[in-house]
Amino acid sequence: MRKKHQYFAILMGLVVFSDVHADSVAIRRLATCIRTSLFQKTFGKVDGLVNLGDLVHRGDRPKETLEMVQALKQEYQLVSVLGNHDHAFLNGLLVSGSDPASTYRHEQIRNSPLLSIFDDMPMEWSDNGMLFVHGGPLDLGNQTLRLKCWQRLSYDYGDSFTGYHYTAPMAFDALTSRGLSHMCCGHQHRNICCRKTMEGIVQTPLVFEPLPKSPAEKKSEEKMSIEFAKIPLDVPSLLRVGGCHGDKPEFGYTDFSTFSFIRIVSGD
Repeated sequence: MRKKHQYFAILMGLVVFSDVHADSVAIRRLATCIRTSLFQKTFGKVDGLVNLGDLVHRGDRPKETLEMVQALKQEYQLVSVLGNHDHAFLNGLLVSGSDPASTYRHEQIRNSPLLSIFDDMPMEWSDNGMLFVHGGPLDLGNQTLRLKCWQRLSYDYGDSFTGYHYTAPMAFDALTSRGLSHMCCGHQHRNICCRKTMEGIVQTPLVFEPLPKSPAEKKSEEKMSIEFAKIPLDVPSLLRVGGCHGDKPEFGYTDFSTFSFIRIVSGD
């Protein structure tokens, strides 16, 4: 049976983030950003959040990160899908990228009730013709590196020690076979947009522009500065968001007619 918190009755505007990697500061900055009147005036109302996975590993604030996500779950409707680092942490698999401090702090939450957020977390979720998944859309069996949370978008295809690599044409074929048009993923920490046009599949350059502020807004308490690149969803599209961690956390917003890639460049 579907869990109520995993599905929305009515979808209009979704904030999509991925690869927080135990960076509670970054997810707090995202929360602050989407609450501002300037954000909602520019992009639209935030009806829900989609977490594309990898809440854990690499960073050194896993407890604070999970607490922040749990708090957001009380404020917004939240859908989460499993990331490869989440999968590795829950199953005791070794992966690279975590220093001793990160490893120690993750072990401290090994038996924490905060981990209940991962209970029955699916590999994917879809709505309004869009697939939300951490890595990729292919059904390749149960081998770890072929799971959807481990798959990686690439120019070549085949098995790899980092996870199965798939190409954009393979992804579009998989979406078409399921009656879907778009896919939103994370995993690789770098944003990318591929569109299936009449001329073929093209990678669309993302040109980020600063979000303009009125004189009054510049003087207001909303000190956060963001950049964004908006893409129309008028053709089938692959939308990979950058990682929501570090000094310039990235995320996305969609109302299913457009998709905005968003980057916080300054401010708390």
